[in-house]
Amino acid sequence: MAKARLIKNRDRHGGTPLVISAVVAVLGVSGMLIVDHGPWAKPKMKTAAVANYTTTGEAARAAGATVTPTEPKAPLEPSPPGPKPVHPVNQPPP
Repeated sequence: MAKARLIKNRDRHGGTPLVISAVVAVLGVSGMLIVDHGPWAKPKMKTAAVANYTTTGEAARAAGATVTPTEPKAPLEPSPPGPKPVHPVNQPPP
């Protein structure tokens, strides 16, 4: 009998955190959409005739950087130290 009376008189006040989290979520998503897709976020493409430099190397040299090519890779590399990887037992048919 006491449990039934407690269940009838119980008031739930759990809606406030739900409303606050929903408002924060809506504001966050709308803020991201405005920032990411606003008129100021459009890429401005330039053609090669309009751009100052046509390659990254030219732009780097103009900024004062030295551009050096990478060293060529050896045609034959030594095998790595350690055991060789194990092949699967069931080889797929050719």
